Amino acid sequence: MPKQMVSNLLSMLEQGQDNALIRFSLGNAYLNLHEYEPAIEHLAQALQFDQDYSAAWKLYGKALARSGKNDEAIKVYKQGIEIAENKGDIQAAKEMKVFLKRLL
Repeated sequence: MPKQMVSNLLSMLEQGQDNALIRFSLGNAYLNLHEYEPAIEHLAQALQFDQDYSAAWKLYGKALARSGKNDEAIKVYKQGIEIAENKGDIQAAKEMKVFLKRLL
């Protein structure tokens, strides 16, 4: 299923559709396939579209951590926590704090 989703989402990009949700969904699908580099790339793009996308910050940190880029993941989680708290997304902030503690 994730491979079919990736194919569908990439097709949308090829047709000129590009937004935070498509990039987030691609990042999530690649993460589920354990393909961390494309996941990182698409999640970073999702954040280019929407800097306040708490779920994208959380997955971006997760993809970085899983690819062994712990220092980058720590920075992303810290920034994501701040953004999530500022917009009142308490659950996302709590989850990122847990993931951050595991890396420290």
